[in-house]
Amino acid sequence: MVKLPGSVPAPMADAQSIGPVPADERFQITVVLRPRAAPPLHAVQAELARRQYLTREQYAARHGASAEDMDAVEAFARKAGLAVVERRPAARSIVLSGTAAQVSAAFQTGIERVEHAAGISRRRTAPIHLPPELGDIVEGVFGIEDTPIARPYYRFSTPVMQAAEERAAAAAFTPPDIAALYDFPQGLDGSGQCIAIIELGGGYRSTDLNTYFRSLNLPAPKVTAVSVDGGRNSPSLPWSADAEVMLDIEIAGAVAPGASIAVYFAPNSEQGFVDAIGAAVHDSVNKPSVISISWGAPEKDWTEQGLQAMDQAFQAAVALGVTVCCASGDAGSSDQNPQNGTPDGLAHADFPASSPYVLACGGTRLLASGGGIASETVWNDDVRTSATGGGVSDVFDLPAYQDGANVPRSANQGRRIGRGVPDVAGNASPSTGYRVRVDFLNFVVGGTSAVSPLWAGLVARFNQRLQTPVGWLNPLLYGPVAGKGAFHDIDAGNNGAYAAAPGWDACTGWGSPIGSKLLAALGG
Repeated sequence: MVKLPGSVPAPMADAQSIGPVPADERFQITVVLRPRAAPPLHAVQAELARRQYLTREQYAARHGASAEDMDAVEAFARKAGLAVVERRPAARSIVLSGTAAQVSAAFQTGIERVEHAAGISRRRTAPIHLPPELGDIVEGVFGIEDTPIARPYYRFSTPVMQAAEERAAAAAFTPPDIAALYDFPQGLDGSGQCIAIIELGGGYRSTDLNTYFRSLNLPAPKVTAVSVDGGRNSPSLPWSADAEVMLDIEIAGAVAPGASIAVYFAPNSEQGFVDAIGAAVHDSVNKPSVISISWGAPEKDWTEQGLQAMDQAFQAAVALGVTVCCASGDAGSSDQNPQNGTPDGLAHADFPASSPYVLACGGTRLLASGGGIASETVWNDDVRTSATGGGVSDVFDLPAYQDGANVPRSANQGRRIGRGVPDVAGNASPSTGYRVRVDFLNFVVGGTSAVSPLWAGLVARFNQRLQTPVGWLNPLLYGPVAGKGAFHDIDAGNNGAYAAAPGWDACTGWGSPIGSKLLAALGG
């Protein structure tokens, strides 16, 4: 047997072992396979420059998993007593099912139960091992662990109960208010587009959505719940993940009311996150043209195989012309909220926002007056618990499109040069947040969670107007769009280790959008 690269378990703070997993406990795992041969990089770049994308069917045929590779994994699984649940050629994965004893023996890894702040879950105690003939075929194995990996990036106005509508701060906005302040292009509503939203918990209530959009004099969007790995629409209480789900749907739906919305519900684990992104990217039924992700965690909390699998899924989105928007985090440059563990004193970029293939969305604090923007600064109400994420990746190298952006060296020892986060920004402070409805109550909510669906709605408007989707925005924003006055440049404030400055910075990226000018710069 050979060790699977990148499968060393990620460290988990404050987790305590409470013994081995029962041998007869049954669960499903996802095995990610290598792609077919990729095309030459220069050819891909040339196609993307002309916005020539693959269809989902073309991508599956050219870059999905081969039948031979899937057959090899299936033969191994059956020999190990594991059942084959599903083959997903486009997402390059195969789902297997078995008992803890069978999985442990098949992959030569230990499995224990651990207790932590979020409850009790499974955790691997050793790397994953494979027979030599699968060493070059398998790139990741997910689902042996089911520990929560990500957290949602929303913040209630403080205190929570004062966020009820009748007590909300006068500075709070509706999503259409923000769209007007950011000059979202008129005459567009996202018609013909589908916005995908990834959720790792919580749920929505149709009655709440109908009430909310009626209050805005807007039609309620068509919302479809998509189950991934058994995840489902499961609303409960406002201060649960429901707040994230409703924030995402209500902001995206309010700024692009003509778009349909597909919400992919998955368990909060590396497996759930990987599979949810794959399901959205390769969904040939709903066919989303933009994906919004408001969940994440510091890069250090992920396994190498998890980072790789998700980053490759984002590369698939690039090839398909799908824009992926990700929240950059809500705990400043440390990306470590003391409520979720003990900060290590270092700066951390948040993943998946740190992937070079996504649009990382940072946060501002916006004040309005007389129908316009009075001031806009870096969101930093409390650098430990309520401030925009941003910084320099410890995992991903500086992408070519950021060569001239003056990305600073990491604030950590070694001063690494890496991918700079975020790319863009928008209003995020809960003190100037968004009016939303969650589980029969009205609140004011902020966070970079709000910025990701805001940008997703803006992209849906762009895609409605343009002949082809804008797709991977990053090279355009740092290239042809730079210098065309398409952003409100935020040059005041900091997020802890990094400070705002003219042009791009590691707090708010290029700044908040001037929607009509950005559309014009993109050819609309």
